[in-house]
Amino acid sequence: MIKTIVNAWKVAEIRKKILFTAFIILVFRIGSVIPVPFLNIVDEISVGKGNTILTYLSLMTGSAFTYGTIFAMSITPYINSSIIMQLLAVAIPALERMQKEGEEGRKKIASITRFVTVALGLLQSLAYYFYLRANNYLMTDVNGAAFTGFDGVFQAVVIVLILTAGTAVIMWLGEQITISGIGNGISIILFAGIVSRFPTLIRQLFGYLQTGRFVYRILVPVVCVIFLFMIAYIVFMDNSERRLPITYAKRVVGRKQMGGQSTHMPIKVNMSGVLPVIFASSILSLPGTVQMFISSSKYEGTFWEKFFNAFQGDSWWYALMYFLLIIFFAYFYSTIQYNPIEMANNLRKNNGAIPGIRPGRPTSDYILRVLSRLTLIGALMLSVIALFPIVYSLICDMAIPPLEGASEDSGGMTISLGGTSLIIMCGVALETVRQLESQMMMRHYKGFLD
Repeated sequence: MIKTIVNAWKVAEIRKKILFTAFIILVFRIGSVIPVPFLNIVDEISVGKGNTILTYLSLMTGSAFTYGTIFAMSITPYINSSIIMQLLAVAIPALERMQKEGEEGRKKIASITRFVTVALGLLQSLAYYFYLRANNYLMTDVNGAAFTGFDGVFQAVVIVLILTAGTAVIMWLGEQITISGIGNGISIILFAGIVSRFPTLIRQLFGYLQTGRFVYRILVPVVCVIFLFMIAYIVFMDNSERRLPITYAKRVVGRKQMGGQSTHMPIKVNMSGVLPVIFASSILSLPGTVQMFISSSKYEGTFWEKFFNAFQGDSWWYALMYFLLIIFFAYFYSTIQYNPIEMANNLRKNNGAIPGIRPGRPTSDYILRVLSRLTLIGALMLSVIALFPIVYSLICDMAIPPLEGASEDSGGMTISLGGTSLIIMCGVALETVRQLESQMMMRHYKGFLD
């Protein structure tokens, strides 16, 4: 990877693209520290304990959400919009036809996605404003009272519009990277937001060492080594694929004989990427988010207390539900993305066949069996990465007692960088390096025109 980046830097055109991408990332990080007007945030915005929508947004925005900056919504509205459009294209025939129209159809879908992104950004900004107002994070008058009347409406409009505009600007910045920079712009911005949390993680690990406890002097280096192994594991998972052998029948076209060659159909083991993990964590964060808006005295000692506790990130029930949901969404996503019948029909139209399998229905059934097995393997591999930080923290909480005379939270060891972040980071880095390699190959290719 380092060699690829060094070689790419030597090519003037690619170097300009790398510098342009770095400049856009710098603009994004500057916007992530500029506060929104009319906010009174002394330290950080509380996102509650455990697993909530707010902790998920804080992770995806590189902590911009917890500081109330103009890019607090980050790229999450665009990601949600893209997922919604992807699912609707399967359910709505008009969108499916638009997808098959080629470049013009993709432009129309991209335009619709932008409008949906702004709408989702507006809704998310409104919800964020109400949360800020409910928790007294807004500026007040000289008497310490909240603004009312015209002043209150003006305050709300300014905050919501700036947050929505920040969403639109980030979307535009991402598109500029895709057009004039290196890699997928949206992924690069998401990558930059996650990487910006590294100083917090390092400070957290040093905080454990500064406690002076011998157990942390062993566990902190162990955690660092495990994360390196996890990165290697993610790279292996991302590159793993099942290659179905394909043979094409010979046919005569004019005086030429076409076909008669053997190739393969590559199917990635982790065909759904990080989406099952994102879907699962989003679903499981809903109960914790509802709990934040309910007074704890209303459900203490009732069934609802046990219910909400089961959805906290430090619960074994949460880990089990997380595992099952990852497998479910992996199958769900592979079902809507891959159509074995269509794949079998395309093979037959091109005079191709899988050796030992008859064309038509037997081929589609065989492909379906292969997809089902690969989906299960990919989901299990994803689960290992997603569940490791949770299981590790649970084991440490049971094995490491709190300090004598200190609070119960002084025991255990929590890892703030989850498996989702690692999968996104590694996936974006690998895809960007592949694009660099392909661009260098295009510029060094010597064809017949030379």
